[in-house]
Amino acid sequence: MHLTASLVICTFCLRSNAAAAEPFFFIQLSDPQFGMFTDNQDFAQETANLELAVATVNRLRPVFVVVTGDLVNKPGDAAQIAEYQRIMRRVNPTIPVYNVAGNHDLANVPTPARIAAYTNQFGSDHYTFRHAGFIGIVLNSVIIHSPQQTTNQLAEQERWLRIELDRARQNSAQHIVIFAHHPWFLKAAGEPDEYFNIPVERRAPYLALFHEFGVKHLFAGHYHRNAVARDGDLEAVTTGPVGKPLGEDKSGLRIVIVRDDQLEHRYYHLGELPNRIDLGAAKPKRAAAPTTR
Repeated sequence: MHLTASLVICTFCLRSNAAAAEPFFFIQLSDPQFGMFTDNQDFAQETANLELAVATVNRLRPVFVVVTGDLVNKPGDAAQIAEYQRIMRRVNPTIPVYNVAGNHDLANVPTPARIAAYTNQFGSDHYTFRHAGFIGIVLNSVIIHSPQQTTNQLAEQERWLRIELDRARQNSAQHIVIFAHHPWFLKAAGEPDEYFNIPVERRAPYLALFHEFGVKHLFAGHYHRNAVARDGDLEAVTTGPVGKPLGEDKSGLRIVIVRDDQLEHRYYHLGELPNRIDLGAAKPKRAAAPTTR
């Protein structure tokens, strides 16, 4: 099976920033969440939605796909896991697929045993991947959100994250992008805690760390709606579900164009999927909003 979720070790030099890299694009899927439409009675609608998304991936040919969590609705459900994996195996094997652990994959308050079960099915719950000067860092945000039973795992992930961020900076990465299931924030970096964001007690030090190491983009799911917010030059992008929506946004996917100096992205619902992706001229860069930390 070609689903990619293992740590990729950097053993090569990243492309020099002095040379203009060719733009490319990737696709973010979030919350396929097999079983949610019918409260675990079946997953027929989730199958239809994800099959359309995978057909779109194979037609458009992104350089990789990231699925930002809640692959299934019921943690550990064998039938839901098997159906998700069956459909994702249809992705062209030349296109890496990077899975992210969600709370419905691990439980709202995960245990070491649940994390072990997840990694047995899908691979590591935190890892790094690379494409040219782009570095993607995948985090297990479930243990950041609710670490009551996984304090050791959280501490290990934090140590590992700082090492990876330092390595990326030393290698002059053009883009360091964080992928997690939970949004760090939905509207403002200092917003109150709620079910859909990372608690501010842990959010604030992570955001400070991201600023320190030059991270500019955070991609997440979990909200089952779309939201884009900023903390200075740090953009937090929350992507709606390929599975069941909870708001006005319809089921869909996000296409992200990566250029030397910026990322451009747009959410497409499943009824408006593009025929091709134009990698031509970049849109004007948006000025950074004032820091709200």
